[in-house]
Amino acid sequence: MILSRDFYRRSVQTVARDLLGRRLIRQMGDISAAGYILEAEAYDGEQDLACHARRGRTPRNAMMYGEAGRAYIYFTYGMHWMLNCVCGEDGYPAAVLIRTIHPIDGLDMISKNREGIKKSLWCNGPAKLTKALGITSDLNGIDLCDPLSPLRIEEGIDIPLNTINTSARVGIQSTPEPWLSMPWRFYAEMPVNHEEEFSRI
Repeated sequence: MILSRDFYRRSVQTVARDLLGRRLIRQMGDISAAGYILEAEAYDGEQDLACHARRGRTPRNAMMYGEAGRAYIYFTYGMHWMLNCVCGEDGYPAAVLIRTIHPIDGLDMISKNREGIKKSLWCNGPAKLTKALGITSDLNGIDLCDPLSPLRIEEGIDIPLNTINTSARVGIQSTPEPWLSMPWRFYAEMPVNHEEEFSRI
């Protein structure tokens, strides 16, 4: 079942935590690829000095101010696309950055998009997973709550709370405190026999 709009209308920190274990799906015609979300970061409004909205609304970040449950996709370092889910109330700029997925479907497609890369490194980073799934600016603003969307998030597996960890967010070293140390990165520990465990789901 696809995640509802109300799922995303909650606080961005709650959404980031609850996205762990959900199934991210990329549909390209008759071909689809998917993976379980294992790592996500929350970015919370103009007061959050690590957030794109810290200087107010711009053409680049305008999607963050829109409807919850939309994709906010931006380009960074002149080479990478990043996938975010817009959260909270309309007009409030908050989003969750999807950082890592465990690929489970469409492995042939993913392997072609990540040719020459070890499977364990296909999707273990925000730029890696967008390359693996063919996610670019063409999908910016796409409705993640539409069952026919080429990019959507569905119910997945339950991640036990005792396996979810938090830490400071990654790659924001120039951000001042307290935002630098906010524990708004959420990540799930992989099971020891994760390949076997995921294959049973």
